[in-house]
Formats: sequence, C-alpha cells, structure tokens
Amino acid sequence: MAKQNMPEDRPEAEKTGADLRDKVALITGGSRRLGGATARELHACGMRLVIHYRDSSAAAEALRAELCGKRADSVVLIRGDLRETAKVKNLVRQAAAELGRLDALINNASAFTPTPLKSAGENDWQLIMDTNLKAPFFLSQAAAPYLKKTRGAIVNIADIYADRPLPEHSLYCASKAGLVSLTKSLALELGPEVRVNAISPGAILWPENDTDELAHQRLVSRTPLKSAGEAADIARMVRFLLRDAAFVSGQVIAVDGGRTVVG
Repeated sequence: MAKQNMPEDRPEAEKTGADLRDKVALITGGSRRLGGATARELHACGMRLVIHYRDSSAAAEALRAELCGKRADSVVLIRGDLRETAKVKNLVRQAAAELGRLDALINNASAFTPTPLKSAGENDWQLIMDTNLKAPFFLSQAAAPYLKKTRGAIVNIADIYADRPLPEHSLYCASKAGLVSLTKSLALELGPEVRVNAISPGAILWPENDTDELAHQRLVSRTPLKSAGEAADIARMVRFLLRDAAFVSGQVIAVDGGRTVVG
C-alpha cells in the first residue's frame, strides 16, 4: 500500500509558512486604497512588486518612491487599461520579464458605479464586466504558465455583494458573483501547482464619492463587530493566503466584521 502524504511529510516551508522574500507579486490597481495597502504589506514581507495602475500616476510614483526607499529596485510600475485584452496579456509578460519571475497575481482593480435597471447602458456593462471579470480571467490565463513554474497563487478581490446584492448596482454585483465562480473554477483547473482564492471585503473603504455618513453608520451598526474595517485587514488576508495557506484553494473568505452572518 502506497504511503500517504501525511502532514509531517510536507516540506518544512509549507508547515511553517512559505518565505515570501524576493518573490514577485503583480497587483492590479495597486497604487492606492486596498491595492496600496496590499503593496505595502507584501513589500514588508520581502516581496518584489509589479504595481499596475491606470490613471493614478502620481499615487503610483509616490508609492514606488516610498517602497524603493526601503529596498532599492524592489518595485516596478506598469500603466495599462485592463479593458483591452491584448494589453492585459502584455502586462503579465512584462511583469515577469521585468523581475524575472512571477509568484502571485492579485486581481484587485475594480470598477464600481451605480447601474439602475432603468438607465444602465451597454457602456456601463462593458466597463464593469471588462474590468471586474474579463480582465481577471485573461490575467489569470496569461499568468498561469509563470505561476505553475513557481507553484504560485492567485488572489481575487471579490465583494460580499456577490452574495448580498446592493440595490441599483446589479452589474457590479453580477461581475463580483462571476469572479467568485471564476475563483472556484480556476482552483480546479490550475491545481495542484497554483492555488486560487478570493477575499470578499465588507465595510472596509467607502466609495470615494459616497459621503452619506448616516448610511455608513447604519451599515456598521448591523455588523456583529460594530465597526468598519481597514484596508490593512484585506492586505493581511492577502499575505495569509500567499504565505501561510498552503492547503487552501478554491475558497472565498469574507473579511467583513461578521456582516454576512446577519439576516
């Protein structure tokens, strides 16, 4: 009878947490907000970063200066529009070429805008679906050969609204529900070499144009922990999934203060 691969037979790095030093992560939308927090967290663990951005050039340059001030030549910036499939594929190739390898893909970039049924148009559909669902698929497709070589991982940033729809945001919710399904499908298709997981943030960062403090307070009051989270909460979960979760794949982890257990 063949010997089973028991926990004590697993490599020491898998039992104690993989070392992230000098490994390379590509973070889409990585210059600010959740992406910026994730970049800082992974950089602090010793990773080298390829930070993608579209319009936030000043924030991207400032973040690169900040992180390279701590460790020289550890961050590369790449600008691009994720709605263009050819550029998406080139983004991955350039990322791997710039730093010599690819160990992690963080699909963080996202489009969030109201799309009431009575007024949403095809342009709304294309913006949200292309950014939130099509781009992660083609980024994962392009990254897969590199990640298989390094036994790397993909982390998708989903949303609790994938399961708890937000009124007048049907396209956004549908795109994130699709991303959740994509996470599980890719975990099947890319295993055993590549792990694929998703994080579903709750009340972490409000949209930049959302100034309704009363609505924020009502939402937080319905959360078991009675508080909003921070971008760092998501960043630490990304770190966990990359470094400490060698036996976790195909999972969607809510970081929401318990919001999803409330009826």
